[in-house]
Amino acid sequence: MNPTSKTRPAAVVPAVVPGIASQRAQWLVPAGLILLSLVPLLQGSLRMAELAGDGPVTPANERFFTSPVPVVVHIVAVTVYCLLGAFQFVPALRTRRRWHRIAGRILVPAGLLTALSGLWMAAFYVLPPGDGDLLLAIRLVVGTAMAAGIVLGVLAIRRRDFAAHGDWMTRAYALGLGAGTQVVLLLPAVLLFGPTPELPRALLMGAAWLVNLAVAEYVIRRRR
Repeated sequence: MNPTSKTRPAAVVPAVVPGIASQRAQWLVPAGLILLSLVPLLQGSLRMAELAGDGPVTPANERFFTSPVPVVVHIVAVTVYCLLGAFQFVPALRTRRRWHRIAGRILVPAGLLTALSGLWMAAFYVLPPGDGDLLLAIRLVVGTAMAAGIVLGVLAIRRRDFAAHGDWMTRAYALGLGAGTQVVLLLPAVLLFGPTPELPRALLMGAAWLVNLAVAEYVIRRRR
C-alpha cells in the first residue's frame, strides 16, 4: 500500500474547507442587514400601494395623501440605500474598486434623499397620533447626522482618506437602518403592553438609533 494514499486527502481538505467557510461567512452580515430591513421596507411597499390605490384616509396617513411626493421619495430612496448598502459590507465586493465606485455613486444620492426627505417630513408633516415633540427632535437630529455623515464620507474619499470614508459611511448607513431596529425594539413592547404611549415610544425609537450607532462604532474599531 502506498503510504501517501491516506495522507493526501487530509492535506487537501483543510486547505479548501476554511476558504469555502470564509466565503460563506462574509455573506452573513449583508444577509442580516437585509433581513433587518425587510419589515420597514414591506411597510413602505404597502404605503406606496395605499397611495396608488386611493386607500382609506385615516388620521394616521392623512398627511401622506395631502403631500405624497416626500414619502414616495423617502420609500424609494431608503429601499435602494438599505438593500444596496448591505452589499458594501461584503469584503469580496468592497475590494473590487469598480463595483464599489458604481455602488457608491448610487448610494450617496439615495442616502441623501433618504435623510433629506425624512427631515422634510419631520419638519412639515402634521404630527400623527402617538408622535410628539421629543420624537420630532430626535428625527431632526438623526436626519441631520445621517446627511452630514454622507457628506463627510464624500469629502474624505475626495482627499483619498479611505479609512475616514469608510467610517463615516458606516455611521450614516447605521442611522439609515434605524427603522429595522425600531421594529425589533417596539414590537415586543406592543405585543406585551399594547399601543406604546408617546414618551416610551420616542425613547425606544431613539434607543434604536443609538444601538445602531454603537454597533457601527464597534465595526469601525474592529476594522481598524
